[in-house]
Amino acid sequence: MSGLLVARYRALLALILLTVGFAATGCGSTGESRDLCAPPGVNAASAAPENLAIPAAAGPDRYTTATVAPLESIDVNRLGLLTPGVLSVGTLSDAPPSICVNSAGSFTGFDNELLRAVAAKLGLRVEFSGTEFAGLLAQVAGGRFDVGSSNITTTDARRELVGFTNGYDFGYFALVVSDTSPVKGFDDLGPGSRIAVVQGTVQDEYVVNTLGLDPVKFPDYNTAYANLRTGQVDAWVAPSAQADGAVKPGDGTAIVANSFSLDNFAAWAVNKGNQPLIDALNSGLDAVIADGTYARLYSDWVPRELPPGWKPGSKAAPVPDLPDFAALAAERGDTGATEQSAPKSTLQQLGETFFDWELYRKAFPDLIKTGLPNTLILAVVSGVLGTLLGMLLAVAGISRTRWLRWPARVYTDIFRGLPAVVIILIIGLGIGPVVRDITGSNPYWLGAVALALLASAYIGEIFRSGIQSVEPGQLEAARAIGLGYRQAMTLVVIPQGVRRVLPALMNQFIALIKDSSLIYFLGLLASQRELFAVGRDLNAQTGNLSPLVAAGLMYLVLTVPLTHLVNYIDRRMRTGRPDRPLDELEQATITEGR
Repeated sequence: MSGLLVARYRALLALILLTVGFAATGCGSTGESRDLCAPPGVNAASAAPENLAIPAAAGPDRYTTATVAPLESIDVNRLGLLTPGVLSVGTLSDAPPSICVNSAGSFTGFDNELLRAVAAKLGLRVEFSGTEFAGLLAQVAGGRFDVGSSNITTTDARRELVGFTNGYDFGYFALVVSDTSPVKGFDDLGPGSRIAVVQGTVQDEYVVNTLGLDPVKFPDYNTAYANLRTGQVDAWVAPSAQADGAVKPGDGTAIVANSFSLDNFAAWAVNKGNQPLIDALNSGLDAVIADGTYARLYSDWVPRELPPGWKPGSKAAPVPDLPDFAALAAERGDTGATEQSAPKSTLQQLGETFFDWELYRKAFPDLIKTGLPNTLILAVVSGVLGTLLGMLLAVAGISRTRWLRWPARVYTDIFRGLPAVVIILIIGLGIGPVVRDITGSNPYWLGAVALALLASAYIGEIFRSGIQSVEPGQLEAARAIGLGYRQAMTLVVIPQGVRRVLPALMNQFIALIKDSSLIYFLGLLASQRELFAVGRDLNAQTGNLSPLVAAGLMYLVLTVPLTHLVNYIDRRMRTGRPDRPLDELEQATITEGR
């Protein structure tokens, strides 16, 4: 019987590995995929959109500085940087061409390359860390990062939390709908419309405060657009650059309207109390505009017409010498109108979105080289720490002393009741600044500790239930032969309880493997990304969900064998070791001994 179980286990593992290998090798691609995180160049120049809605009335510019300090007057030792000489930057990885991770695993995009050029003018080295937009401004305000770089549109509400540099980019709002939608403009959106936005963005604020509607909020642009394509939402309000990059012929979608307001521009976020750093970045921005670096990067990454009446940098900065993007677009026959194409069938869209074998082959090397080791490190470290702390909680929870029992119960209730993301953010952003000298402002190990604290609450309850399931007679018998209470618990009761809950402990470890993806909220270096983060970044590069499916297969490779190992352990504990026939020599020995 055991041989049959082992054979079934090996066959299942072989099937999973064969699936991964087939996906990695591929059987051809459904089409050539464009790297959205590569500079498109002036050949992708676009004119101002034809379907441009009347912008909201702009008030006076109260924030752009009249001039900037000369570069030579900037003292980099007084910029209040987390690490001297290093500009710590929180950014995103899923919004090309503004911010993204390229195929080499480096944070890039127009915003980040421009910031690199500005930092070079100041003699600073830039260190990028990926995070989520919903928490980026809070991380900048709390001192986790020196700068937030995420094509952040400035608003009065955001200026209450952080400070901003002068503007370096300007974007339109795009309204994307299906080809068959009756919606042709922002005025057609009503209370019954399901409008997709990315949570925490200025588009979210625009739909809520300007349009007065309740949007459907998503964590990233690709997920929002995927929901539009599948008909789960009626419209998508997005930055025009992201919308232009996402909408492709045959998707069955179109950009039907654009809008903008001169009150808002894109800038880098800085802690409000760090005015010297804001002034330094403003000086560097004017410098790269003056020497032509800005025009080169803008033409490479986001070659589109600037709106009339706006320019980057301070009011004293020169107007960047940009090519005539409208003329270049006209030469290619691009007038700003959205290209229409016959929609693809549902099966064709499904295949291209989730089962692009070429993208599977591209994804697996990064998943194995970067994502898999980090996932295992986070899961193992948090699992070991969580198990040790969980055992202490279990013992304290059944203690006769209320000063041990009550704190254990309170701890368990709190950490089991709070969402995992909240615990991770509290540990990473709350304790992170306190232990900055130990961690070097790198929250990787704080994330593992947060997962351990979360897991310990569940593991403690698992241990407690196992210990209390041991028959009371076991403790009484141990005490009867002269063992003290602690000795009886340590040598007799607890070992039996732990043995009974081994399957449940393994299930908790499987959950930790999947929960490791939540560490990305704290902001990690590109080399510290786990499986899901690597898959999501590749998804952003290609606009295709196949890399996320590839990441899912890697999770299966880890979790399915563990699941069957749990079932095997549980079965052996319930049935015991199968009887083995004795050979003649063993039988003779036993007979003689009698």
